Amino acid sequence: MSINVVTLSGNLTRDPEFRMAKSGDGGVLTFSIAVNERRQNPQTNQWEDVPAFVDCVVFGKRATALANILHKGLKVSISGKLRMSQWQDKATGKNRSKLDVVVNECEFMTAREQQAAPQQPMQQAMPQQGYYM
Repeated sequence: MSINVVTLSGNLTRDPEFRMAKSGDGGVLTFSIAVNERRQNPQTNQWEDVPAFVDCVVFGKRATALANILHKGLKVSISGKLRMSQWQDKATGKNRSKLDVVVNECEFMTAREQQAAPQQPMQQAMPQQGYYM
């Protein structure tokens, strides 16, 4: 038996990309979050935050709903499972792989009044801090 569960919190590094699924059952939303790891610099003995960038993907109706809410800079906490994708690069012929998180839950950690969302109609319906989707 194995367990595949991951929970991360961080800030979106860019605006999400949304595309409709070919089946018409919602869409696919991709985004990346920056997660900081605290390390001590061996040369200066000072503590530093070192970012790690994690690719995330959401499927279905949840992706469609989140597409109008998520934006660059928003702090979120996500929960999901790790997924490994493998393919062959057509240009070089080399095998490539990528690890990402398939998101099951998304909690908004930024308070509504702190969000710097782009001006759009959905801004009126922005969730309060701690809202789960």
